[in-house]
Amino acid sequence: MSGSKYVRTIMHIDVNSAFLSWQAVYNLQKGDTLDLREIPSVVGGSQADRRGIVLAKSMPAKAYGIQTGEVLWQARQKCPKLVSVPANYQLYMKCSNALYELVKEYSPKIQRFSVDEMFVDYTGMERHFGEPVEAAHMIKDRIKQELGFTVNVGIGCNKLTAKVAGDFKKPDMVHTLYPQEISQKMWPLPVEDLFMVGRQTKKKLNLLNIYTIGQLANTDRKLLNDKLKSFGTVIWCYANGIDESPVQSGYFLQMKGIGNSTTIRFDVTDTYTARKVLLSLTESVALRLRAAHSCCRVVSVEIRNSDLENYSHQRKLFSPTSITNEIYRNVVELFEECWKGEKIRHLGVRVTDFCSDEFIQPSFFDEQDRDKKNALDSAIDDIRYKYGNGAVMRGVFLDGEFSPMTGGAGAEDYPVMSSIL
Repeated sequence: MSGSKYVRTIMHIDVNSAFLSWQAVYNLQKGDTLDLREIPSVVGGSQADRRGIVLAKSMPAKAYGIQTGEVLWQARQKCPKLVSVPANYQLYMKCSNALYELVKEYSPKIQRFSVDEMFVDYTGMERHFGEPVEAAHMIKDRIKQELGFTVNVGIGCNKLTAKVAGDFKKPDMVHTLYPQEISQKMWPLPVEDLFMVGRQTKKKLNLLNIYTIGQLANTDRKLLNDKLKSFGTVIWCYANGIDESPVQSGYFLQMKGIGNSTTIRFDVTDTYTARKVLLSLTESVALRLRAAHSCCRVVSVEIRNSDLENYSHQRKLFSPTSITNEIYRNVVELFEECWKGEKIRHLGVRVTDFCSDEFIQPSFFDEQDRDKKNALDSAIDDIRYKYGNGAVMRGVFLDGEFSPMTGGAGAEDYPVMSSIL
């Protein structure tokens, strides 16, 4: 067993190629005949605007050697007919919420691990929906039929083994990783496939002649503790399938932050232009924060100058907030405090230190009419979800120099067919 006092059944549900799949389904629902999942395609930025990074790729694009994180122009060199669509974060949140609403029919305990992943505590639900594998196939097939995209479902006795199982062969699959299967299914995998083992940890483990998860699992714990301190014990437990963490119901409070950044078409040299870019970034960040039913306590601004030097500045807020204007006011103040006056190539806005938006303790320093401002933001969000980002915009963006919401642009603003031509 994994060390538990009782047998649990945990499922890990992971959307296959989430961003690209969600965009493909959205386009098909709007009448497109081209399925992005069946052609070389990526979700990325605008190459013309110098912010083209591959965020997600289709299986045909993967066959060309295109990798997540590479620059879009490099991906186009590998596949000249590559179709690129911009990220649409509002769409992702809507799809994620629809997935959550469907899955919660099968368990009251669901932990949203990221926008496209969740853990489900299925313990004791067998009498309602059948054995775990049977129920997993039922959930997977319903998602495909009703929502239009596919998922992988991993099943284990804890969150760790369920997540590892979910990463086995994709797409549209159900896998198990029970205690008796660990040595056969998990131990032969490369050690870097283990949760929490990153690039630097991999190097340290390789120096100890540890290359597989099985070798890590069978390494003396004292040696690992000597070399990696307490972290060595943590990954040894993971390698042996030991994990006691509960499935904690809730939204995206586990996320470290929500951020957005852009490389600008030209070098910015004045405060007015920089403020417009920062407002565009703040609009999309604040919308994503509210969609996650969260508020932030920390706001930060990142600047990259024309010499490609990066620096940032952050601030702890008196009270948590998700109000666009409050976040933007702090963003502007942070920018003006830290900008050195040189040419700006890239700007970013990020919010961190989350809490739920269900109850917020007010501060003496808070602005008045916060309830009205929250209601206004919610109304604008609803309009944008229904009619697109351009349905409501601030007057400062009417000149068309910058998008009213940088990041998360709707597919209707960038038709797929134009990318093909």
